[in-house]
Amino acid sequence: MKRVLLVSVCAALGFALAGCTGRVSANAAAEAPPKATIEPAPDSNVARVDHPEQFPIAVAGERVSAQDLKATGVVSPDVSRNIPVISLASGRVVDIRARIGDSVAKGQLLMSVQSSDVAQAFSDYQQALADETLARAQFERARLLLDKGAIAQKDVEVAQDAAAKAAVSVQTTGTRLHLLGADADHPSARIDIYAPASGVITEQNVTAAAGVKTLDNSPNLFTISDLSEVWILCDVYENDLRFVRIGEYADVRLSAYPGVVLKGRIGNISPILDPAIRTAKVRLEVPNRGMLRLGMFVSATFHGMDFAKRATVPASAILHLHDRDWVYVPAGGSQFRRVEVAAGNMLPGGLEEVLSGIGPGQQVVENALVLQNTVEQ
Repeated sequence: MKRVLLVSVCAALGFALAGCTGRVSANAAAEAPPKATIEPAPDSNVARVDHPEQFPIAVAGERVSAQDLKATGVVSPDVSRNIPVISLASGRVVDIRARIGDSVAKGQLLMSVQSSDVAQAFSDYQQALADETLARAQFERARLLLDKGAIAQKDVEVAQDAAAKAAVSVQTTGTRLHLLGADADHPSARIDIYAPASGVITEQNVTAAAGVKTLDNSPNLFTISDLSEVWILCDVYENDLRFVRIGEYADVRLSAYPGVVLKGRIGNISPILDPAIRTAKVRLEVPNRGMLRLGMFVSATFHGMDFAKRATVPASAILHLHDRDWVYVPAGGSQFRRVEVAAGNMLPGGLEEVLSGIGPGQQVVENALVLQNTVEQ
């Protein structure tokens, strides 16, 4: 009887719990929020207009050209055309006639130096002259005495040797005067330093009343650069080195002269890459007609050897927005789709090259800016 009673109680509890669970499920379903409906967001690159006929359509043309590489560069002097101005005599500057940035001609006076080295060299030279005069006179006297049998042959040889050594001393001291920049015929402790070549003074390390040291660990007084031909050093990334070849030419454009295009010959490609930015220095050799100045930034265009077909569209069809280039293409009905492209070079006739994004024969809106303004309104 106890077992039957226990089974009955368990069954009753089960039915009660089942009823509670059903009521809880029903209440939860009733209180649950309605299912969310996901609505797709409109495509921001699709524009709809009321009168699409107001926007003329152009067909992209076709142009076969080589892939170009653009790089920036800096104008630098040709190191083989840099000529240092030095002084082998130390002293103090008493007059200076040129300064950095001046154009000078070969033989032009640059500065004057009061030098104790020159004064000592003149003293040595004059003493050597006096010794030579005495030695020559003694040699002539010895020869005369030898003819009369008054002295031996060895005495004449000694006098001849002394005269030869005196002549060597004169030559040595005279050469030293010449190296110091002094004139043996005009004794003076002041020497003039002249320009060894024509060009522009691009470096100056001396001023008026300054001291001039010898060559040991001292900089050049001036540096004269021949700027008739300069270098342009461009940084080319490792992945783009296939576009540059020694001996080929690149187009050089200047910000200061937008309509001028110069030709630069590739003279050297550095065999060492910059480990930080992975670029190699490419050297362009460019004749300078006076427009290129040292330190000026330029842009260089290198022409590759691989030709490809590219689209050409009116320049007004390309919209420059948010540092990117776009064109509008018909999307059916009154809709136009905005497509991102990569714009290339400007071409004659108001055309512009398109490197990627659309192909030849594709339709585009002639004036993308007008369409963009209409959509924004």
